[in-house]
Amino acid sequence: MTTLTLYGTPISVYVRAVRLLLEEAGANYDLKDIGIFGENTAPEYLAKNPFGKVPTLDVDGTFLYETVAINEYLNETVANNKFSPSDPLQRAKMRQIIAIVDSYLYAPTIRSIVIQRLIVPSQGGQTDENMVKAAIEPATKAMKAIESIAVCSPYLIGSELTLADFHLIPVFVYFANTPEFETVMSQAPKLKDWWQKISQLPLVKKVCG
Repeated sequence: MTTLTLYGTPISVYVRAVRLLLEEAGANYDLKDIGIFGENTAPEYLAKNPFGKVPTLDVDGTFLYETVAINEYLNETVANNKFSPSDPLQRAKMRQIIAIVDSYLYAPTIRSIVIQRLIVPSQGGQTDENMVKAAIEPATKAMKAIESIAVCSPYLIGSELTLADFHLIPVFVYFANTPEFETVMSQAPKLKDWWQKISQLPLVKKVCG
């Protein structure tokens, strides 16, 4: 039997994206907490992932990193491709949403708005309002792009959870706690409705609660 060990802090957006799949698939795995403020740059961890990012998945001594690659592998090996549409066009749309999250949504929502609104004040700093303001337009653009692709009935691609849902959920967990969430989501009502429903899933509360 394959032994799976996931390295990464439980609060990480991308660690959560992998854990959502693992938990929903009912897979057996170990989670080893790797802090992102030092532990991830230690030589021991860099030997597993030269970029020092999380997560990294240990598969019987072989190390996989990059969330998209990890979840594609897990979807095939522990979930029998349950979380990927069989139709090529729908599968392409799923991957398109994932790419938008990585390339256009993560930076303005998490790196700018969430960090400035939630993390900086919690550490005694002052929010950079200009950075937050500048992030609203690109965040809205990315949300509207996902909105135009997703069907949200009730999940992003249709009636079943897919890798796209796992990728987007952790972003919303944090972003929904900022004042800018309502402003941005006013331009993406389907996604807002998707979030209101999916945030109540036991799976989401277990991994992201």
